[in-house]
Amino acid sequence: MSQSFHSNYTQQLQELMQQLGVSSFKQLSRTTGISERQVKRLRQGKILEMRLETVLKLAEVFQVSVDQLLTMFSSQSLSPTNPPEVENPALKQEYQRLQHQLEQQRETLIQEFQQSSLQILESFLVQWPTAAYAAQQNDQLPAIRLLPLIKPVEQLLQQWGIEAIASVGAELPYDPQWHQLMSGTAQPGDRVRVRYIGYRQGDKLLYRAKVSPSL
Repeated sequence: MSQSFHSNYTQQLQELMQQLGVSSFKQLSRTTGISERQVKRLRQGKILEMRLETVLKLAEVFQVSVDQLLTMFSSQSLSPTNPPEVENPALKQEYQRLQHQLEQQRETLIQEFQQSSLQILESFLVQWPTAAYAAQQNDQLPAIRLLPLIKPVEQLLQQWGIEAIASVGAELPYDPQWHQLMSGTAQPGDRVRVRYIGYRQGDKLLYRAKVSPSL
């Protein structure tokens, strides 16, 4: 295998590295968690001999598809009239196995997330329908007795780092970034009253608080 052959793949790899701001093969190894030996094999066009986990990791880091990566670093891709053969049976089987494994992991994570959320909401889910029914049957039932049932929802929002933007009835300076006018007009800094609270998660706005000008 000639040196010029190696240089072609080295140049392609360096172009990808430049897009990531990675300046050396050693730094690439640290960034991707892939050994320098595997990086060398990539430069030599031996990508079809690499484990699929390694190929998937490289594709993710370089933000290209697996097929694109195989095409770029396969020796068969040097000839435009001879497209690369990426239907390697062993590689294809391993790829399908990993795809299935990742899908199973995704489903498991979703189920675990849903389960943990339901555990927090259990008392609300069980008691709220009965409380709502009782309120419909007895219009004299004090609404304040229903407030403790909302506690699990508040705990879940707190666990997710979701915070309320002000509180209902609060008067504060109008800020169009966080507030949405429901009626009338207001300039930034004018006093407004919160009618429906909004929510944010850290610095990310989820829902703006709905406000109206203070009288």
